[in-house]
Amino acid sequence: MMKKTKLFAVIAGLGVVVLSVFLLAADHIDAPAVAGTTVDIADLYAFEGDNPNNTVLVATLQGPLSPGNVTENAVFDEDVLVEFNIDNDGDFVEDLVIQAIRRDSIMYFFGPSVVDAADSGLNSSIYVDDMAGQVEISSTSETITATNSGMTFFAGPRRDAFYFDFNRFNEIVSGAAAPEGFFPPADASDFFESLNVLAIAVEVPNSMLGDAPPHVAGAVGINGLPDAYNVWVSAKRKQ
Repeated sequence: MMKKTKLFAVIAGLGVVVLSVFLLAADHIDAPAVAGTTVDIADLYAFEGDNPNNTVLVATLQGPLSPGNVTENAVFDEDVLVEFNIDNDGDFVEDLVIQAIRRDSIMYFFGPSVVDAADSGLNSSIYVDDMAGQVEISSTSETITATNSGMTFFAGPRRDAFYFDFNRFNEIVSGAAAPEGFFPPADASDFFESLNVLAIAVEVPNSMLGDAPPHVAGAVGINGLPDAYNVWVSAKRKQ
């Protein structure tokens, strides 16, 4: 029987469908119940690796952060379990999970693990028998990665990759910019340009994830859409 430990309950989540192109979902400080806390998810990125047989999964949390706050006030929470959930049969229920949790200065990774029925959805336990690897958490002045069994791991602060003209958005919402709307790209201002997030990244061979199901959007275009894993991320606090 697989050994598991510690019960966690879901706090927040985001999801995307993995394509051969870059897709993301964003939720910076939008959820009132978790905004400004250590379980606040900013973005989920899922994309094909430099090796096309690999998939890269990145979760960012606690954004946006000013550079000075990254090491002083923002750290990974040892009571928060971050999970990359993977649906590989197209039923939108997680079949596999990759888990990450901090202990001292190390981020530990588990999986990909077959999800126990009792852990699907709101609750989770750490699949301690499926230890995948570990990596020292990077600082703002260094980048540390680690590899094990074909997987690559990273955890630490990073510049926020999300691009959005937030100030112009507020002008539009208030009616001050109607009916002009958003500026063209050359004139837009990236609100997140100098801001940071805490990032957890794992690159995993597709062979560990199983065959991807047909794309949820069906066949589009001459060649259709590629098969795609359904992926979402959740942050769960220890109960």
